[in-house]
Amino acid sequence: MEAAVDGVLLGCLYMPNGNPAPGPKFDYKLRWFERLTAHAAELLETAAPVLLAGDFNVMPTDLDVYKPERWVDDALFRPEVRAGFHRLLAQGWTDVLRSLHPSDRIYTFWDYFRNTWTRDAGLRIDHLLLSPSIKGRLIRAGVDREVRGWEKASDHAPAWIELAEGREKPTSRALPRKPRA
Repeated sequence: MEAAVDGVLLGCLYMPNGNPAPGPKFDYKLRWFERLTAHAAELLETAAPVLLAGDFNVMPTDLDVYKPERWVDDALFRPEVRAGFHRLLAQGWTDVLRSLHPSDRIYTFWDYFRNTWTRDAGLRIDHLLLSPSIKGRLIRAGVDREVRGWEKASDHAPAWIELAEGREKPTSRALPRKPRA
C-alpha cells in the first residue's frame, strides 16, 4: 500500500513468510521479492522522497537474529532472501535502523513460543528504508520494545522514524500503475 503524506511517498508492505523452504511458498516469496525490487527501482527513478516500511520477513545479517545458527534453513534467513535484501539496498536505499545503530542488536519481533520475549531472543524482520532523496532528513529511529511486553501485545514491536521537515510539495504517485502479469 502506498500513500503520499506531507510530501513523502510511504510504502507499507508485508512480504510473505516463505516457509517451509525450499518449496512453493519459498519460491513465491522470491518472486514477490523480485517484483518489490523492480518496483522500488521505479520509485527511485522518480527522485521522490520515499519511505518503504513494514514486515519484510528478512533477517539481513547475523546481528539481526538471536542465535543465527538456529535459523540457517528458515525462509527468513536463507542466503537467497538475504541476498535479495542486499540487492534492494544496493539500489540506493538506506536501512535506517542499521545505519543509525550499525553494531547494535536490534529486534522488532519476538515469537510467542519458547519464552523468547523474556530471553530477548528476537529477530529484526521489520525494516524502514529511505530513498536517497530523503536520507538527509533522517533525525532518529528506533523500536518501541516495551510495547511487545504489554498484555495481549503483538509479537512485533513498533519501529519508528523521525524526519526533519522538508520543503517538498505534497506528491502523488509519480508512476502509473502497471498491470501485473
